[in-house]
Amino acid sequence: QVQLVESGGDLVQPGGSLRLSCAASGFSFSRYVMRWYRQAPGKERELVATIGSSITTYLDSVKGRFTISRDNAKNTVYLQMNSLKPEDTARYYCNVKLVGADYWGQGTQVTVSS
Repeated sequence: QVQLVESGGDLVQPGGSLRLSCAASGFSFSRYVMRWYRQAPGKERELVATIGSSITTYLDSVKGRFTISRDNAKNTVYLQMNSLKPEDTARYYCNVKLVGADYWGQGTQVTVSS
């Protein structure tokens, strides 16, 4: 079955960096667009970044600071986050939309605080 397992979240100081990973299994990874979402307490889940075969898109507030990438040989999608701000604090989720279904990982917590 489809599985998405995120890792890499941590407590980091403002201005710091983190790299999130999402290991995928159970589907033809290279064929699908992968997405990173985040959800902060009391807020709606928001789309942070997407990656297709070569095209990437970003939430305006993370452009220039975050980079999404993928390694199809490892069935893994990454989110490199630099210049982190307190407002980036959230639980980050990996997502893939297959035909007729939407899959999510369990999420990984990112906390940006001094």
